Amino acid sequence: MSVSFEGVGQVCATFLGGGLTEGQVVKMTGSGTVGACAADDAFCGVALCCKDDACTVQVGGFVSAKYTGTAPGVGWAALAADGKGGVKTAGEGGVMCLVAQVDTTAKTATIML
Repeated sequence: MSVSFEGVGQVCATFLGGGLTEGQVVKMTGSGTVGACAADDAFCGVALCCKDDACTVQVGGFVSAKYTGTAPGVGWAALAADGKGGVKTAGEGGVMCLVAQVDTTAKTATIML
């Protein structure tokens, strides 16, 4: 039996935001606008579909994100943007997320936003 979190609680919204890549974490950069995160930024979601100057962003529910550095532990964890489109374990000031699954081979974490 396999475990799947795909689509559970998924909440998405379309924002303005050019130059973004699907799968990268994003932050609010203006009214109705998202952009790329720098290292240690708090992120608001993960870009799912980017076309022209618009981007559909998952802002709630379970989503998979690339991570760098030490793998986050399962359970509640503070995460921050790594500046490369993914996340990393953060100290104080990170975004509190529920880490449900970690794949150390693919370097991904399934988190609940």
